[in-house]
Amino acid sequence: MKKSIAIIDYGVGNIQSVKEAIGSLGYNLFVSNDTNKLAKADGLILPGVGAFGAAMESLHERRLIVPLNELVLEQKKPILGICLGMQLLADFSEENGYHNGLGWISGGVIRIEGGQNLRVPHVGWNDVDIRQKEPLFDRMQGTSNFYFDHSYHFDAKNEEDVAARVNYGLGLVAAVKRGNIHGVQFHPEKSQITGLRLLKGFLNSIG
Repeated sequence: MKKSIAIIDYGVGNIQSVKEAIGSLGYNLFVSNDTNKLAKADGLILPGVGAFGAAMESLHERRLIVPLNELVLEQKKPILGICLGMQLLADFSEENGYHNGLGWISGGVIRIEGGQNLRVPHVGWNDVDIRQKEPLFDRMQGTSNFYFDHSYHFDAKNEEDVAARVNYGLGLVAAVKRGNIHGVQFHPEKSQITGLRLLKGFLNSIG
């Protein structure tokens, strides 16, 4: 039986492009903010573009915080946060003021410093330095190149939660992992074959 994957629809996100990318891999896929339906999925995708505060407000308005805590922290359902979706995993963000995050992986979201001819936002293709190969990067061969588009970055408190870094003046966090919780700062759905391999690695890891 094919695994069922749910994209969490909370009104903020690049849902269509993520849906098309995962759909091309042949998985049963649906988009929903109905917690009863999300509970039946084998794995979850939390996409996101835009502002951190607005995203958290949308999750609160749809009463998704408590159910997601139950599914992810208690039931250990695998989840992948993408771009802003990864940043929401943090304790807080300093984007446009101070905002609490989901607090699933210790750390804060702060603005990229830039300087030394480094533009903010950080937009474009960059190689990543893989620190934890499985499961996101276990299908990678040679250089892993992904597409980034962000002005803020996840400053992880614990290095053991960092799955990959990208060199942009500093070694910014490119991916995180803590147990069943995964996140990537880049856009795998826009990263061509390498991005599809990463999505495949996550989806294949779902038991």
